[in-house]
Amino acid sequence: MTIHVITTGGTIDKVYFDASSEYEVGEPRVAEILRGSNVRFDFSIESVLRKDSLEITDTDRELIRTRVLASTADRILITHGTDTMVQTALALVGIERKTIVLTGAMQPARFRESDAVFNVGFAIGALESLAPGVYLAMNGRVFDPRIARKNKEMNCFEESRPA
Repeated sequence: MTIHVITTGGTIDKVYFDASSEYEVGEPRVAEILRGSNVRFDFSIESVLRKDSLEITDTDRELIRTRVLASTADRILITHGTDTMVQTALALVGIERKTIVLTGAMQPARFRESDAVFNVGFAIGALESLAPGVYLAMNGRVFDPRIARKNKEMNCFEESRPA
């Protein structure tokens, strides 16, 4: 199995700067997470963006879609900021013959108490078991992006079926 990882930035890659008391998107952390987890599959990593997800535009989403379509892998992991992860996933719906899973973190991967390692591992498991399509893997659950949303008050993802 080969997994192509596309990184776009987001909290998972953020770095805290003490001097300004702000976060900035840094180098992608997913390679370190995978190597540190001693995975036994081949993977490639492509850094497409280094943005907070609130800064990702429709043009950026088209670039992500183009990179997914260009990949020879049939399993794609996309690390993404959580605020607009659903919108990017929706822009990928309809791509055939590929299993695409988006994941991220509520806390930077560099933080000891981050959910990043768990979410990446969970997303890899989802990639291995799901049929082709587009999914979100967050908070120990797999979501269809067409009926998912980020609950900012609870700091988690949930289904958002219309009433």
